[in-house]
Amino acid sequence: MSKSFGPMSTADEVLEGIDLSGRRILVTGVSAGLGVETARALVARGAEVVGAVRDQDKARRATEHVRATATRGGSLTLKKLDLASLASVRACSNQLLAAGKSFDVVIANAGVMACPQSKTSDGFETHFGTNHLGHFVLVNRIISLFKSGSRLIILSSGGHRFSDVDLADPNFEHTPYAPFVAYGRSKTANILFAVEFDRLYKSQSIRAAAVHPGSIETQLGRHLTQEAKQAAMKEVEAARSTSTQAFTWKSIQQGAATSVWAACVATAEEIGGRYCEDCSVAEIVSGVGTTPKGVRPYAVDLERAKALWAKSVEMVSERFS
Repeated sequence: MSKSFGPMSTADEVLEGIDLSGRRILVTGVSAGLGVETARALVARGAEVVGAVRDQDKARRATEHVRATATRGGSLTLKKLDLASLASVRACSNQLLAAGKSFDVVIANAGVMACPQSKTSDGFETHFGTNHLGHFVLVNRIISLFKSGSRLIILSSGGHRFSDVDLADPNFEHTPYAPFVAYGRSKTANILFAVEFDRLYKSQSIRAAAVHPGSIETQLGRHLTQEAKQAAMKEVEAARSTSTQAFTWKSIQQGAATSVWAACVATAEEIGGRYCEDCSVAEIVSGVGTTPKGVRPYAVDLERAKALWAKSVEMVSERFS
Protein backbone atom coordinates (compact mmCIF):
# COMPACT_ATOMS: atom_id res chain seq x y z
CA MET A 1 0.00 0.00 0.00
CA SER A 2 1.11 3.57 -0.66
CA LYS A 3 1.76 6.20 2.00
CA SER A 4 -1.45 7.42 3.59
CA PHE A 5 -2.95 10.79 2.65
CA GLY A 6 -6.39 12.27 3.27
CA PRO A 7 -9.04 14.80 2.23
CA MET A 8 -6.94 17.83 3.19
CA SER A 9 -3.74 16.66 1.46
CA THR A 10 -2.48 18.87 -1.35
CA ALA A 11 -0.94 17.86 -4.66
CA ASP A 12 2.46 19.09 -3.44
CA GLU A 13 2.22 16.99 -0.28
CA VAL A 14 1.23 13.90 -2.25
CA LEU A 15 4.16 14.32 -4.66
CA GLU A 16 6.73 15.30 -2.03
CA GLY A 17 10.03 13.54 -2.71
CA ILE A 18 8.85 12.08 -6.03
CA ASP A 19 10.94 12.65 -9.16
CA LEU A 20 8.90 12.58 -12.38
CA SER A 21 11.82 13.41 -14.69
CA GLY A 22 11.46 11.60 -17.99
CA ARG A 23 7.75 10.93 -17.52
CA ARG A 24 5.33 12.23 -20.14
CA ILE A 25 1.79 13.08 -19.05
CA LEU A 26 -1.24 14.28 -21.01
CA VAL A 27 -3.72 16.42 -19.08
CA THR A 28 -6.93 17.77 -20.61
CA GLY A 29 -8.43 21.06 -19.47
CA VAL A 30 -5.22 22.88 -18.54
CA SER A 31 -6.69 26.37 -18.74
CA ALA A 32 -8.19 26.86 -15.26
CA GLY A 33 -8.62 25.41 -11.80
CA LEU A 34 -7.75 21.78 -11.27
CA GLY A 35 -6.14 21.34 -14.67
CA VAL A 36 -3.66 24.16 -14.11
CA GLU A 37 -2.82 23.00 -10.58
CA THR A 38 -2.41 19.40 -11.72
CA ALA A 39 -0.05 20.49 -14.49
CA ARG A 40 1.90 22.76 -12.13
CA ALA A 41 2.45 20.02 -9.55
CA LEU A 42 3.60 17.55 -12.21
CA VAL A 43 5.88 19.97 -14.05
CA ALA A 44 7.46 21.02 -10.74
CA ARG A 45 8.57 17.40 -10.26
CA GLY A 46 10.17 17.21 -13.70
CA ALA A 47 7.33 15.78 -15.80
CA GLU A 48 6.88 16.65 -19.47
CA VAL A 49 3.22 17.69 -19.52
CA VAL A 50 1.11 18.08 -22.65
CA GLY A 51 -1.94 20.20 -21.91
CA ALA A 52 -4.90 19.69 -24.23
CA VAL A 53 -7.18 22.74 -24.17
CA ARG A 54 -10.09 24.32 -26.02
CA ASP A 55 -8.87 27.91 -25.69
CA GLN A 56 -5.10 28.06 -26.15
CA ASP A 57 -4.81 31.80 -25.49
CA LYS A 58 -6.64 31.43 -22.16
CA ALA A 59 -4.49 28.43 -21.30
CA ARG A 60 -1.25 30.28 -22.08
CA ARG A 61 -2.24 33.07 -19.71
CA ALA A 62 -3.39 30.67 -17.00
CA THR A 63 -0.22 28.56 -17.15
CA GLU A 64 2.40 31.29 -17.52
CA HIS A 65 3.56 30.66 -13.94
CA VAL A 66 3.78 26.91 -14.60
CA ARG A 67 6.30 27.38 -17.37
CA ALA A 68 8.14 30.16 -15.50
CA THR A 69 8.74 27.99 -12.43
CA ALA A 70 9.49 24.70 -14.20
CA THR A 71 12.43 22.83 -12.66
CA ARG A 72 14.18 19.45 -13.00
CA GLY A 73 13.60 19.48 -16.74
CA GLY A 74 9.83 19.74 -16.41
CA SER A 75 7.88 21.37 -19.24
CA LEU A 76 4.40 22.24 -20.43
CA THR A 77 3.23 22.41 -24.04
CA LEU A 78 -0.29 23.06 -25.24
CA LYS A 79 -2.43 21.30 -27.85
CA LYS A 80 -5.78 22.37 -29.25
CA LEU A 81 -8.64 20.13 -28.11
CA ASP A 82 -12.37 20.86 -28.05
CA LEU A 83 -14.02 17.83 -26.46
CA ALA A 84 -17.43 19.03 -27.69
CA SER A 85 -16.31 18.45 -31.29
CA LEU A 86 -15.26 15.00 -32.48
CA ALA A 87 -13.55 16.66 -35.44
CA SER A 88 -11.34 18.53 -32.98
CA VAL A 89 -10.79 15.39 -30.90
CA ARG A 90 -9.70 13.45 -33.96
CA ALA A 91 -7.44 16.27 -35.15
CA CYS A 92 -5.74 16.40 -31.75
CA SER A 93 -5.31 12.64 -31.59
CA ASN A 94 -3.87 12.63 -35.10
CA GLN A 95 -1.26 15.21 -34.04
CA LEU A 96 -0.33 13.17 -30.99
CA LEU A 97 -0.06 9.99 -33.04
CA ALA A 98 2.07 11.73 -35.66
CA ALA A 99 4.48 12.86 -32.93
CA GLY A 100 4.75 9.22 -31.89
CA LYS A 101 5.73 9.91 -28.26
CA SER A 102 4.21 7.63 -25.64
CA PHE A 103 2.49 8.72 -22.44
CA ASP A 104 3.08 7.38 -18.96
CA VAL A 105 -0.20 8.87 -17.77
CA VAL A 106 -3.29 10.41 -19.37
CA ILE A 107 -5.42 12.50 -17.02
CA ALA A 108 -8.89 13.20 -18.45
CA ASN A 109 -9.52 16.32 -16.38
CA ALA A 110 -11.60 18.64 -18.60
CA GLY A 111 -15.35 18.84 -18.26
CA VAL A 112 -18.54 20.89 -17.98
CA MET A 113 -21.17 21.00 -15.24
CA ALA A 114 -24.84 21.91 -14.97
CA CYS A 115 -25.12 23.52 -18.40
CA PRO A 116 -28.42 24.70 -19.84
CA GLN A 117 -29.83 22.11 -22.23
CA SER A 118 -27.68 22.12 -25.35
CA LYS A 119 -25.86 19.85 -27.78
CA THR A 120 -22.30 19.38 -28.95
CA SER A 121 -21.38 20.00 -32.56
CA ASP A 122 -22.08 16.31 -33.20
CA GLY A 123 -25.58 16.45 -31.71
CA PHE A 124 -24.85 14.83 -28.34
CA GLU A 125 -26.22 16.17 -25.05
CA THR A 126 -23.47 18.54 -23.90
CA HIS A 127 -22.46 16.83 -20.63
CA PHE A 128 -22.42 13.31 -22.05
CA GLY A 129 -20.78 14.41 -25.30
CA THR A 130 -18.08 16.53 -23.67
CA ASN A 131 -17.32 14.78 -20.39
CA HIS A 132 -17.59 11.22 -21.69
CA LEU A 133 -17.67 10.79 -25.46
CA GLY A 134 -14.95 13.36 -26.21
CA HIS A 135 -12.54 11.64 -23.83
CA PHE A 136 -13.71 8.20 -24.96
CA VAL A 137 -12.71 8.93 -28.57
CA LEU A 138 -9.47 10.71 -27.65
CA VAL A 139 -8.20 7.94 -25.39
CA ASN A 140 -9.17 5.11 -27.72
CA ARG A 141 -7.58 6.79 -30.72
CA ILE A 142 -4.22 7.22 -28.94
CA ILE A 143 -4.16 3.80 -27.25
CA SER A 144 -1.00 2.92 -29.19
CA LEU A 145 0.77 5.69 -27.22
CA PHE A 146 0.08 3.87 -23.95
CA LYS A 147 2.79 1.44 -22.88
CA SER A 148 3.23 -1.19 -20.21
CA GLY A 149 2.83 0.63 -16.90
CA SER A 150 0.80 3.53 -18.32
CA ARG A 151 -2.31 4.77 -16.52
CA LEU A 152 -5.55 6.48 -17.47
CA ILE A 153 -7.01 8.70 -14.74
CA ILE A 154 -10.51 10.04 -15.41
CA LEU A 155 -12.00 12.79 -13.28
CA SER A 156 -15.48 11.88 -12.18
CA SER A 157 -17.39 13.38 -9.26
CA GLY A 158 -19.50 12.64 -6.25
CA GLY A 159 -22.16 14.03 -8.58
CA HIS A 160 -22.39 10.55 -10.12
CA ARG A 161 -24.85 9.91 -7.29
CA PHE A 162 -27.35 12.19 -9.04
CA SER A 163 -27.98 9.63 -11.78
CA ASP A 164 -27.00 6.39 -13.46
CA VAL A 165 -26.42 6.51 -17.22
CA ASP A 166 -29.48 6.15 -19.44
CA LEU A 167 -28.33 4.09 -22.40
CA ALA A 168 -31.81 4.14 -23.94
CA ASP A 169 -31.96 7.95 -23.98
CA PRO A 170 -28.46 9.45 -23.56
CA ASN A 171 -29.41 12.70 -25.32
CA PHE A 172 -32.60 13.46 -23.33
CA GLU A 173 -34.77 13.05 -26.41
CA HIS A 174 -37.55 11.42 -24.39
CA THR A 175 -36.60 12.43 -20.84
CA PRO A 176 -37.25 15.80 -19.18
CA TYR A 177 -33.94 17.64 -18.97
CA ALA A 178 -32.41 18.52 -15.62
CA PRO A 179 -28.86 19.95 -15.49
CA PHE A 180 -27.65 17.95 -12.51
CA VAL A 181 -29.17 14.74 -13.80
CA ALA A 182 -27.29 15.29 -17.07
CA TYR A 183 -24.11 16.02 -15.14
CA GLY A 184 -24.63 12.94 -12.97
CA ARG A 185 -25.09 10.70 -16.00
CA SER A 186 -21.82 11.93 -17.49
CA LYS A 187 -19.92 11.46 -14.23
CA THR A 188 -21.25 7.91 -13.89
CA ALA A 189 -20.14 7.34 -17.48
CA ASN A 190 -16.64 8.51 -16.54
CA ILE A 191 -16.42 5.83 -13.86
CA LEU A 192 -17.83 3.09 -16.07
CA PHE A 193 -15.36 4.03 -18.83
CA ALA A 194 -12.47 3.60 -16.38
CA VAL A 195 -13.85 0.25 -15.21
CA GLU A 196 -14.10 -1.20 -18.72
CA PHE A 197 -10.83 0.33 -19.94
CA ASP A 198 -9.05 -1.25 -16.98
CA ARG A 199 -10.63 -4.64 -17.67
CA LEU A 200 -9.62 -4.52 -21.32
CA TYR A 201 -6.01 -3.43 -20.83
CA LYS A 202 -4.81 -4.66 -17.45
CA SER A 203 -3.35 -7.80 -19.08
CA GLN A 204 -0.98 -5.37 -20.85
CA SER A 205 -0.19 -3.66 -17.52
CA ILE A 206 -2.16 -0.57 -18.56
CA ARG A 207 -4.54 0.48 -15.80
CA ALA A 208 -7.34 3.00 -15.30
CA ALA A 209 -9.12 4.64 -12.40
CA ALA A 210 -11.77 7.31 -11.86
CA VAL A 211 -11.24 10.00 -9.25
CA HIS A 212 -13.44 12.45 -7.36
CA PRO A 213 -11.51 15.65 -6.60
CA GLY A 214 -13.94 16.82 -3.93
CA SER A 215 -16.20 19.85 -3.69
CA ILE A 216 -14.26 22.83 -5.03
CA GLU A 217 -15.30 26.27 -6.21
CA THR A 218 -13.79 26.52 -9.70
CA GLN A 219 -14.84 27.79 -13.14
CA LEU A 220 -16.61 24.46 -13.63
CA GLY A 221 -19.61 26.05 -11.93
CA ARG A 222 -19.71 29.05 -14.26
CA HIS A 223 -23.10 28.04 -15.71
CA LEU A 224 -24.80 27.95 -12.32
CA THR A 225 -27.20 30.69 -11.33
CA GLN A 226 -27.44 31.57 -7.64
CA GLU A 227 -30.69 29.59 -7.49
CA ALA A 228 -29.00 26.58 -9.04
CA LYS A 229 -26.13 26.79 -6.55
CA GLN A 230 -28.61 26.88 -3.68
CA ALA A 231 -30.43 23.86 -5.12
CA ALA A 232 -27.14 22.00 -5.45
CA MET A 233 -26.25 22.74 -1.83
CA LYS A 234 -29.64 21.39 -0.74
CA GLU A 235 -28.78 18.17 -2.58
CA VAL A 236 -25.45 18.04 -0.76
CA GLU A 237 -27.10 18.68 2.59
CA ALA A 238 -29.67 15.96 1.92
CA ALA A 239 -26.91 13.50 1.09
CA ARG A 240 -25.23 14.40 4.39
CA SER A 241 -28.42 14.28 6.47
CA THR A 242 -27.35 11.14 8.30
CA SER A 243 -23.64 11.88 8.30
CA THR A 244 -21.63 13.28 11.19
CA GLN A 245 -19.11 14.80 8.78
CA ALA A 246 -19.30 18.57 8.36
CA PHE A 247 -19.25 19.90 4.82
CA THR A 248 -16.09 21.75 3.80
CA TRP A 249 -14.94 23.10 0.47
CA LYS A 250 -11.57 21.91 -0.75
CA SER A 251 -8.96 24.26 -2.12
CA ILE A 252 -7.80 23.76 -5.70
CA GLN A 253 -4.48 22.48 -4.33
CA GLN A 254 -6.35 19.86 -2.30
CA GLY A 255 -8.66 19.05 -5.20
CA ALA A 256 -5.75 18.10 -7.46
CA ALA A 257 -4.28 15.74 -4.88
CA THR A 258 -6.32 12.63 -5.70
CA SER A 259 -5.56 12.95 -9.41
CA VAL A 260 -1.79 13.00 -8.90
CA TRP A 261 -2.02 10.37 -6.16
CA ALA A 262 -3.78 7.92 -8.49
CA ALA A 263 -1.52 8.87 -11.40
CA CYS A 264 1.88 8.74 -9.74
CA VAL A 265 1.81 7.48 -6.15
CA ALA A 266 -0.70 4.67 -5.56
CA THR A 267 0.11 1.19 -6.84
CA ALA A 268 -1.56 0.06 -10.04
CA GLU A 269 -3.26 -2.86 -8.28
CA GLU A 270 -4.57 -0.52 -5.62
CA ILE A 271 -6.41 1.80 -7.98
CA GLY A 272 -7.01 -0.26 -11.14
CA GLY A 273 -10.69 -0.26 -12.09
CA ARG A 274 -11.61 1.68 -8.96
CA TYR A 275 -13.20 4.99 -7.96
CA CYS A 276 -10.96 7.05 -5.71
CA GLU A 277 -11.58 10.01 -3.41
CA ASP A 278 -9.53 11.78 -0.75
CA CYS A 279 -6.36 10.01 -1.94
CA SER A 280 -7.78 6.56 -1.28
CA VAL A 281 -10.00 3.95 -2.91
CA ALA A 282 -13.66 4.59 -2.14
CA GLU A 283 -16.06 2.05 -0.72
CA ILE A 284 -19.10 0.89 -2.68
CA VAL A 285 -22.11 2.40 -0.92
CA SER A 286 -25.77 1.70 -1.67
CA GLY A 287 -28.71 3.92 -0.84
CA VAL A 288 -29.48 7.60 -1.22
CA GLY A 289 -28.72 10.23 1.41
CA THR A 290 -26.91 7.76 3.67
CA THR A 291 -23.38 9.08 3.22
CA PRO A 292 -21.51 11.84 1.40
CA LYS A 293 -18.74 9.41 0.54
CA GLY A 294 -18.30 6.33 -1.63
CA VAL A 295 -19.34 5.13 -5.06
CA ARG A 296 -22.74 3.85 -6.09
CA PRO A 297 -22.88 0.19 -7.20
CA TYR A 298 -24.28 1.04 -10.66
CA ALA A 299 -21.17 3.12 -11.42
CA VAL A 300 -18.78 0.19 -11.02
CA ASP A 301 -20.99 -2.56 -12.44
CA LEU A 302 -18.98 -4.61 -14.95
CA GLU A 303 -21.89 -5.42 -17.24
CA ARG A 304 -23.03 -1.80 -17.18
CA ALA A 305 -19.52 -0.74 -18.13
CA LYS A 306 -19.47 -3.11 -21.11
CA ALA A 307 -22.88 -1.85 -22.24
CA LEU A 308 -21.76 1.79 -22.03
CA TRP A 309 -18.66 1.01 -24.09
CA ALA A 310 -20.76 -0.62 -26.80
CA LYS A 311 -23.24 2.28 -26.80
CA SER A 312 -20.41 4.82 -26.99
CA VAL A 313 -18.87 3.07 -30.01
CA GLU A 314 -22.28 3.13 -31.68
CA MET A 315 -22.80 6.82 -30.93
CA VAL A 316 -19.42 8.02 -32.24
CA SER A 317 -19.56 5.69 -35.27
CA GLU A 318 -15.97 4.61 -34.80
CA ARG A 319 -14.50 1.26 -33.82
CA PHE A 320 -11.23 0.92 -31.95
CA SER A 321 -8.63 -1.80 -31.72
